[in-house]
Amino acid sequence: MRLPVKPALFSALSLLAVASCGAVLGPSYRDENVTIASSANFDASRYVGRWYEVARYPNLFQAECPGAIAEYGASGTPGVLTVRNTCLDASGQPTEVITGTATDEGLGRLSVRLQGVPVAAPYWVLWVDEGYRTAVVGAPNGRVGWILNRDPEIPADRLAAAREVLDFNGYDLSRLQRSVTP
Repeated sequence: MRLPVKPALFSALSLLAVASCGAVLGPSYRDENVTIASSANFDASRYVGRWYEVARYPNLFQAECPGAIAEYGASGTPGVLTVRNTCLDASGQPTEVITGTATDEGLGRLSVRLQGVPVAAPYWVLWVDEGYRTAVVGAPNGRVGWILNRDPEIPADRLAAAREVLDFNGYDLSRLQRSVTP
């Protein structure tokens, strides 16, 4: 099944790209006086595969997506992953897709460029558990943040660990929202 990529999503993603580059757009969910740390031992090849969004901070480009699935794949170019993000509606059904690439810049820092978006956005993997089952992702400006899991349901211990990582990196846990899963 091919899902549409809606122009409204492109516009919103363009806004995300601008916001990620430092323009004042949308709130920051983290205390920027707190040092943010990405995962120094991140292995992009182990990150490949499907990730379910478990929780996120509200953002403009996902305003119409109560949930999401992110899929990363090998692109054939060293240091570059393919990206496929699928929006889920309130019942967990897919509604639209956007694709792109993620360039590994080292230390868990990816630069994500999505189709139709004029600039790349920083995507920092702040933590991934030893088995690459749960990940925490954010950005230095704190305008985005996600908890991802390989399965739609996340065990309580890994959810607690993911929340601790967000807190350690200065994120306001009271603004974190659970996502719809399939």
